[in-house]
Amino acid sequence: MGGDAADDAAMHRERMVDEIRQMTRDTRNETGRAELAGQTLRAMSRVERHRFVPPSQVVQAYDNRPLAIGSGQTISQPFIVALMTDLLDLQPGARVLEVGTGSGYQAAVLAEIAGRVYTIEIIEPLARVAAQALTDAGYRNVQTRVGDGYAGWPEASPFDAVMVTAAAPHVPQPLIDQLAPGGRMVIPVGESGGIQSLYLLEKNLRNEVSRRKVLAVRFVPLTRKPLH
Repeated sequence: MGGDAADDAAMHRERMVDEIRQMTRDTRNETGRAELAGQTLRAMSRVERHRFVPPSQVVQAYDNRPLAIGSGQTISQPFIVALMTDLLDLQPGARVLEVGTGSGYQAAVLAEIAGRVYTIEIIEPLARVAAQALTDAGYRNVQTRVGDGYAGWPEASPFDAVMVTAAAPHVPQPLIDQLAPGGRMVIPVGESGGIQSLYLLEKNLRNEVSRRKVLAVRFVPLTRKPLH
């Protein structure tokens, strides 16, 4: 990208971040967060969202709304990406599991903060495109996999944080099991095709799990491999 185009993209990202700040203030009564952490906003400012959308969507890349990425999937609204990232309260060096790589954009935002990101996508064409986009953008601390995210990534667990970017009818038990004591999970829960609830789960040092409803959301359904 040439200098003028890069400057233009940076300007659009800053406008997007300003809109995220405003939406954070507007939803503070539901989320309990009147502002997002500096590390979250910096990550949103740095990640070049235009790298993670189809060529036909590049002009809309920094609009604060979801965009279609093919295969019936979407790249989430930047505000939701920022909020879900912020809810994890990531510490430097954190190991994060993401279920639902999609375009790779959310993984890139996580990678700006976390030490290591493991991300799973069940739709192979999307996974391949996302892996290439993450490589091209220089994210060396992201590991991608094609597979059923419901089962998590057992051999890389435990994780300090787990993020699910598709709606599940319930919280998958394997993901709870792979969350480290003191860890946090964000996941949309509810039936597909309607409004779901974004939940924050926290596992304490005694492995007891609490959950809190954060916000009404609308996500594509968590896709699973068919049972034979």
